[in-house]
Amino acid sequence: MDYILRFFTTQSISSTMLYMCLAAFTGSMLGKLEIKGIRLGVAGVLFTGILVAHFGAPIDAHTLYFMRDFGLILFVYSIGLSMGPRFFSSFKKDGLLLNLFSIAIVAGGFGIAFLIVRFTDIPSAAVAGLMSGAVTNTPSLGAAQQVLVEQGAAPAVISKTGMAYAIAYPFGVFGVILSMMLIRRFFRINTQSEMNEYLRSLEGSEPALHNVEITVLNPGLFGKSIGHIKKILARELAFSRILRHGEPISGGNDEEIIRKGDIICGVSSQDNIQTLELKAGVVSLAKMADNIPGPLGMINILMTNQRIAGKTIQQIGIYRRYPANVTRIYRSGMKILPTLLTTLELGDTLRVVGKQEILNDVKRELGDSINELVKPNIISIFLGIFTGIILGSIPLFIPGLPAPARLGLAGGQLLIAIFLGHRGRIGKLSFYMTPGASLFMRELGIILFLACVGLLSGGKFVETILKGGWQWMLYGVAITLIPVLIVGIIARLMKVNYLKICGFMAGSMTDPPALEFANGLAPVQAQASAYAIVYPLTMFLRVLLAQIFILVTM
Repeated sequence: MDYILRFFTTQSISSTMLYMCLAAFTGSMLGKLEIKGIRLGVAGVLFTGILVAHFGAPIDAHTLYFMRDFGLILFVYSIGLSMGPRFFSSFKKDGLLLNLFSIAIVAGGFGIAFLIVRFTDIPSAAVAGLMSGAVTNTPSLGAAQQVLVEQGAAPAVISKTGMAYAIAYPFGVFGVILSMMLIRRFFRINTQSEMNEYLRSLEGSEPALHNVEITVLNPGLFGKSIGHIKKILARELAFSRILRHGEPISGGNDEEIIRKGDIICGVSSQDNIQTLELKAGVVSLAKMADNIPGPLGMINILMTNQRIAGKTIQQIGIYRRYPANVTRIYRSGMKILPTLLTTLELGDTLRVVGKQEILNDVKRELGDSINELVKPNIISIFLGIFTGIILGSIPLFIPGLPAPARLGLAGGQLLIAIFLGHRGRIGKLSFYMTPGASLFMRELGIILFLACVGLLSGGKFVETILKGGWQWMLYGVAITLIPVLIVGIIARLMKVNYLKICGFMAGSMTDPPALEFANGLAPVQAQASAYAIVYPLTMFLRVLLAQIFILVTM
């Protein structure tokens, strides 16, 4: 019995892990409680962590520091990897506007913090902690404390920065969520309508793919083989089959000769219609059919063959070995027009048209085995994290600052993950991650992070508030709420999609729990996309301005 008592009351790595798990599972249950349609979500873990620490749980701070940072790495890396395929196309569309909104939020918080120092007697070190906690940005706290150390500040002064951070942090998490709810209520926003609008905008931003039928009228094509036609139209058309007198005559035989009036069936984008008419003949749009009459068939195949992943359609040569053609590729929610130079990646869904009797052979060659994708790609995950840590540690020397700025663990991971998610592979190494694995990695990371933050900040939390810290909390509320609400309202008045507003608000405050809340509003990528677009610049500015704040106010 004494052994059990000592285990629960003595500081050790084991007991620390025990209390961290206690905060994690109780907080997860708390987050599922719904009151008038409102749930804390994963942010509940932060508050149970504070509660557990308040009641005197013995914890090892060094263990929690490690678990906190590791959880943050997992969360940010999974976010970046899932957003990589769409990141650059999204940035071209409205990334500049979203980043301008985020810069306004960052600048607003900095200005309010500067006014607090100017017109109150709160030490600048404490206000720096409030500024970091109010925007839930741990790297900026570390940057501020590093400058304080280099400026010769006393340990008691530096500790005030951490305490102020802990006081402001809880509302920093909840304040962004509250702002999202207030904007939604004020403008009477229907999230289903916003989701539909976002999906329509995606269709407009990506080239729409159409089934097309080309009546061959170009004399230069008469007597030419299908193989020759494929090369001529390789950039504009994903070839499917040939119709002659209304009957299919080929599913992919490259030796078949084209005659005047033959109809070439395939898939193309609206942008290519005019070029196809110039090269071949009259183009008409056709309806997508679930079944193709006659000897030809159509099938969707999941690409899971590791040996051919990363190779182009021309290199794989399915169309040369079988009377079949790839007519569409679905990747990470995007529709891709397959050309001979299109690279196939793990997890792609390929639409194949060909003779019925060979479709199963094509399926076996491409894989179509979900079990192959279930296997975690451990090598690429840790290689990506390793590279992100190195990038985040590179010092950025800026004139006038005594210490170099850094992207930190979160910023470095996000940039690397976005790049790897966009590329998909480097050489033979694929960075594909199944949606289930990505979601697990994301949830585990954010829960570890918030449980550790709560345990680290909860010990003297109530005591500090009762001794005047409640005033600090109010100042933290101002830093959190005022810039976010003002910019959010302006964005909505400018007709920005509400889901994107939620995403850039969470990203501008570097607030993962707010992103989780936003993600729960609608099952689309609008929120995470906006978050990822503004996060890198926001992270850099938060770290940089925290250091500048200390230098100009000390």
